[in-house]
Amino acid sequence: MKGTTILIDQQNNRQLAAKMIDGKLVDLLVDPVDSTQPQPDAIYRATVDRPIKGLHGAIVKLGNGHNGFLKDAKTLAPGAKILVQVTTHAEGSKAQPVNQRLLFKTRFLILTPGAPGINVARSIRDEEERVRLLEIAHDIWPDDMEDLGLILRTACIGVADSEIAEDLAKMLGIAQSVLSDTDGPAELLLDAPDAGYRAWRDWVPNGPHDVVDEQDCFESHGVWDAIEQFKTPHAGLTGGAFMYVEPTRALVSVDVNTGADFSPAAALKANIAAMRELPRQLLLRGLGGQITVDFAPLAKKDRRQIEQVVKSAFKNDMVDTTLVGWTPLGHLELLRKRSRQPLETLL
Repeated sequence: MKGTTILIDQQNNRQLAAKMIDGKLVDLLVDPVDSTQPQPDAIYRATVDRPIKGLHGAIVKLGNGHNGFLKDAKTLAPGAKILVQVTTHAEGSKAQPVNQRLLFKTRFLILTPGAPGINVARSIRDEEERVRLLEIAHDIWPDDMEDLGLILRTACIGVADSEIAEDLAKMLGIAQSVLSDTDGPAELLLDAPDAGYRAWRDWVPNGPHDVVDEQDCFESHGVWDAIEQFKTPHAGLTGGAFMYVEPTRALVSVDVNTGADFSPAAALKANIAAMRELPRQLLLRGLGGQITVDFAPLAKKDRRQIEQVVKSAFKNDMVDTTLVGWTPLGHLELLRKRSRQPLETLL
């Protein structure tokens, strides 16, 4: 199975989406088991509850017994009504992280409240195409939306005017409805997208793909077999090396081993292979937070090379990951956004 294939399936009334490149699983989206819990991208009318002074934030009520945590909320008084969007998954029973910078995203566009202006993605370099897209947007754009911005995404290239215009008109209607709905109790205003919609929105715009959207396509294309590899901590690497990726309450532990290779260069090869594979392992396992890597024996002189490999490996990763530094014991620490629920929870 050569090239990029996107597969969208359904199981137990939940959608699942997988992205495979040359037959290798590189990304996976699964609808949550409990759809009543706040999910990333969902938009709520919230009520400010109480400040958290030490963190310069506030707890906000989202409705139905759910709470959110809003940073930089010093100017908000308890009882204030605000619109917020869920940013990441909460850890354990903690309040759901939210912010007031709303985004309305589709496959073709992003609407940006509070950031006015009509813009075309920089990756669209053809001047005629840029002019065409701007004309489509200006023909539809309402005169009274001075505080709303628009970004036309790469996926617009070559798409019919009518399809882009229809998508823009629909999302404008949704955005206008949500942004004007500020009165009333705390409640959900716009639900988070399901796995199938997210696959079309986030994966398809990035290049030509084969899309298979049919029941049991995970089985027929070997996705379930690929997922099985991520249900255990063990992850095989090139040359017989391997690593264990194990979440604990405090952090995610990564332990790199050379396997049966005891040659002088084996440790460095295993460590480099592990860091190149780590973004995929964390993404598919749905792991984030503090990541601590225990390398195979690593000389201090090789740390800079490892750092370069890590930065290169995570450069194109869709989840924000920061290289924090080295511990006195020689472990490398990373900090990764909790953008997804752990795979073991979803399946």
